[in-house]
Amino acid sequence: PYYVDMNQNLFLEASLHSSDQNLTVFVDTCVASPNSSDFRTVVYELTKSGCASDSTYSLLPSPRSDVARFGFNAFSFVNRFPSIFLQCELVVCRYHDYSSRCYQGCVSRLKRNADS
Repeated sequence: PYYVDMNQNLFLEASLHSSDQNLTVFVDTCVASPNSSDFRTVVYELTKSGCASDSTYSLLPSPRSDVARFGFNAFSFVNRFPSIFLQCELVVCRYHDYSSRCYQGCVSRLKRNADS
């Protein structure tokens, strides 16, 4: 466990461990939950499809392509659960493949018109 105070900045790093030097990693979606085994019932989205859902969430500069860094302000669920757990989905792509998901950044899907 990592203990933080409310509104304290929290910084995280995800690194890819591979012998292939031509890979890059991208943080696609991160959600928080008060339950380590249930990331569907009570959740808080930090980022979805590469788009920040939380105003304090930000991607941070990284020293290498196989490392993704991000941060956000610590928060608490309304019911004051004693712990919060994170689950993040990362995407691994070929380095410099600009058509890959890793280089698209925020992808927000437009809603289609429901006309007949």
